[in-house]
Amino acid sequence: MRNQNPRRRPLSYSAPPATMEPQVIIGISRSDMLASMERDGIDPEILDIGTNLFLYFVYDYLPDPPVSPNAALSLPDASWMMPDGVDRISCLPDVVLRNIVSRLPAKDAARTAALASRWRPLWRSVPLTLVDSHLLPDCGVRGPLVIGGPSPRAVTAAVSRILAQHPGPFRCVHLTCSTMDEHRGEMARWLDILAAKGVQELIFVNRPWPIDLRLPTTLFSCASLTRLYLGVWRLPDTAAVPRRAAFPNLRELGLCFNVMEDRDLAFMLERSPALELLTITGSQTGVRLRLVSHSLRCVQLGHTYLEDIDVVDAPRLERLFQSTTCGAPTLRSSRIKIGKAPNLRVLGHLQPGEQELEISSTVAVAGTKVKIVPSVQILAMEVQFGVRDAVKKVPGFLRCFPNLHTLHVESRKDDEPTGKVNLKFWQEGVPIKCVLGMKKMFFYEFRGSRSEVAFLKFIAERARVLEKMVVVVASECLSSRDDVSAKLKPLTSAKWSSEACKLQLFKSPFKDPGAPVYSHQVASDFSFADPFDLVYYQELVSASIEVH
Repeated sequence: MRNQNPRRRPLSYSAPPATMEPQVIIGISRSDMLASMERDGIDPEILDIGTNLFLYFVYDYLPDPPVSPNAALSLPDASWMMPDGVDRISCLPDVVLRNIVSRLPAKDAARTAALASRWRPLWRSVPLTLVDSHLLPDCGVRGPLVIGGPSPRAVTAAVSRILAQHPGPFRCVHLTCSTMDEHRGEMARWLDILAAKGVQELIFVNRPWPIDLRLPTTLFSCASLTRLYLGVWRLPDTAAVPRRAAFPNLRELGLCFNVMEDRDLAFMLERSPALELLTITGSQTGVRLRLVSHSLRCVQLGHTYLEDIDVVDAPRLERLFQSTTCGAPTLRSSRIKIGKAPNLRVLGHLQPGEQELEISSTVAVAGTKVKIVPSVQILAMEVQFGVRDAVKKVPGFLRCFPNLHTLHVESRKDDEPTGKVNLKFWQEGVPIKCVLGMKKMFFYEFRGSRSEVAFLKFIAERARVLEKMVVVVASECLSSRDDVSAKLKPLTSAKWSSEACKLQLFKSPFKDPGAPVYSHQVASDFSFADPFDLVYYQELVSASIEVH
């Protein structure tokens, strides 16, 4: 089960292994895949290993259930009873007892009927919370049923009984442990029951294979939904969905490793007028995302290939995240278009040199019209400092955000460096307004290259109100403290524009270079003012370095 403390979680995750690349296995059954592997002399166990990694990656993006099977359900003795032996708990009002039962996993809630006649009707009278993994013997771990392990048919049968017997409403239903290709009839009946009994939160994952099993259009009958996460499906054929079908109450939508077409994704967003949070991770096919929404506040795109991200009209959008693209390296990067988004405050990770950035709205500045996004205050970028053409595009990106407050830059390691950029490039270029007013600068995976030092030195000498510069040193460069000091000497000896600024060093927690600093749990948590500021690194030095 996921750790509830986002500051103690890994900041990023790798995409599924190449053996599980979705573009290769869409539409192929498990038996056909195994037969193909046998013909090629590949160990069939590799398929199960890859599939399990694939599923656990999906599970990590799912929200945690509101109930847990790990809580103690009983005391070792009867000390909770009064000396006279009277059961005081059963004497509590119905409203209190219902509250108690509603906080139990479905299996344990149903068992309360055996306590006493007073408890028998309670389970059926409270909103149901059903998590199918809690029905397994080893229910303390998310998704414990591995491919190649015990059959999930008993779980599927138990889910069918519970859904049929409980009158509803259904507060929260997590269905993640059934191979739905073997239970297509149950899948259709489940969705009918969920729609009829007013499900509010639905997390529904198909355990492969096939990984592109089509969801029935009945899904759109669940008009009571406020949260919906779908994993490893093919989205319903929206051409067959009635025009009046909609999710009028849906506020959170997560699409994890699904097969979807442009029209199906656009249909779901169009029919969700109250949607505030959209998460798309690991799309199995390239898709274009077009955002026209007067309710969306946060969009999170992780490990997925999107041909275009077009923010057409999103007046409430505050955060837009795109983490590392997964798939074959030959895939071209996404193009991000920013139109009407007057409240967009947090944006990342942009990739100068690999992405195209288009801004359609113009703003009058000093008598001229320029294309900028004045609302963005926090920006994250991934830069290949060993690739000259990529570095040369950084100034153009930065000029689009003149009111930047905080800049996060991750230095990506280059397998084939194509040239370095020195300090002269930054000093002689067109002024970058956002640098002058920047207050915080975070630089991750610092390796001490001349291009990296030149960029940091430029920021130090031009940022007039800079309060803090944090440099996170890559693990590979930590052979000695003296070595790090030598790499940073040009920076510490620079003529800093802000006398109040302090330079802080931290050790990178990553052993593998190129892992972006990003936590999808924190990204949509608005209690974190800066979702990229996850400073829980092990400190490299005990105090800030004096730079003046």
